[in-house]
Amino acid sequence: MEAVLVLEDGTVLKGYGFGAEKEVYGELVFTTVMTGYVEVLTDPSYKGQIVVMTYPLIGNYGVSERWFESDGIKVEGYVVREATSDSIKEFLKSYDIPGIEGIDTRFLTKKIRSGGVVKACLKTGEKIGKDEIEEIKEKVKDYKDISEIDLVPLVSTKKVIIHKPDKVKYRCVLIDCGVKKNIINNLLKRNCEVIQVPYNTSYDKILEYKPDFVLISNGPGDPKRLKEVIKTIKCLFGHLPLTGICLGNQLLALALGGDTYKMKFGHRGGNHPVKDLRDGKVYITSQNHGFAVKDVDADIIFKNLNDNTVEGIADKDILSVQFHPEARPGPRDTEFIFDQMVKLIRR
Repeated sequence: MEAVLVLEDGTVLKGYGFGAEKEVYGELVFTTVMTGYVEVLTDPSYKGQIVVMTYPLIGNYGVSERWFESDGIKVEGYVVREATSDSIKEFLKSYDIPGIEGIDTRFLTKKIRSGGVVKACLKTGEKIGKDEIEEIKEKVKDYKDISEIDLVPLVSTKKVIIHKPDKVKYRCVLIDCGVKKNIINNLLKRNCEVIQVPYNTSYDKILEYKPDFVLISNGPGDPKRLKEVIKTIKCLFGHLPLTGICLGNQLLALALGGDTYKMKFGHRGGNHPVKDLRDGKVYITSQNHGFAVKDVDADIIFKNLNDNTVEGIADKDILSVQFHPEARPGPRDTEFIFDQMVKLIRR
C-alpha cells in the first residue's frame, strides 16, 4: 500500500502503508522507548494520537497478548522507520489501525521537538493521488485540537470490574480514566482488592465500597475537561487517602486548586530522570503525558531533571506521581511508589 502523513503546516511525507487501509486524524507525538512497542500501542493514554517511534526498527520480537496494557490497540495511527516483521503488521490490521513505514522519523522527531506537537492525518491506500492529498491538507487544519476532544469516555470501563488477589488485605477503588493493566497488577501484588469503576462514578458511590484508598488512573487528553472527576475528588478529600498516576496526578492538582498546562511536546519515553526532593535520590522513569502541573497548593516531592517540571505531589492523605511507577515499557525503579500508596491507609 501507499501511505502519506500530512501535517497541519502542509508538510507531506510519503511512505509505505501497513495495517489497515484507512484515513485517520490525531495529534502527532513521539516516544523514545527502544522496546515495548506492544505496550505503547495498547496504552489508553495514546488515544487520540498518532505515535512516532524514534527507535528505527519495530517488530523485532513479535507480539504477545501478555504485553497488552488494555484490551487492544488505542493509538489512532502508527509511524515507524521500518516495520521488521509480519506480526506487527498483522497486529495493526487486526485492530483496524493504519501504519506507515519508510519515512524519516528522525526528521519528524526533530520537527516536533522544535515546533511542538501538531495535528496530522495518516492515510493508507492502494493509490493516493495529489488531489486527495490537497483535500487532506485542508481537513487536517480543521481537525479539533486534542484539548477539545473528550477522550476519557472512549477508554474508561463502562461497568464496575472487581479484581481480587489471592489474599485480600486492602481495598482500592480505582477511578478508571484509561488505566494500564500493569497498574492493577501492581496493586494486586500488594494484596489490594481493586474495584475498577467508570471515570464518572460519583463520590458517594465510591464511598459505598468502603475503600481503604482511591487511585485515579492515567488516561488521555486534557485534564481540565474532566470536571466530573475533579468534583468527585474534591468531595473525597478528608474521607480517605487519595493517590494518582499521570492524568490522576494532574486531576488531583486541579482539585487542590492548582493549574495544568499543555507542554510543547510532552514526555514520552522510558529514560526520564526524576529527583525525589525528600531524600535527593534520582530515578529513571517511564513517562507518557502531554500536560503538566503548575501552581499546586501541595508539597512538590518529585521534579524532572530535564526541564524541572512537577513530577509528584503530596499532602495530608495524598500521594500522586506524574511518571509511571508500573513501567511497561520502561524501568521499574519506582515501583516502590505503590508501597508508599498502601502506607497511606489509615489503620
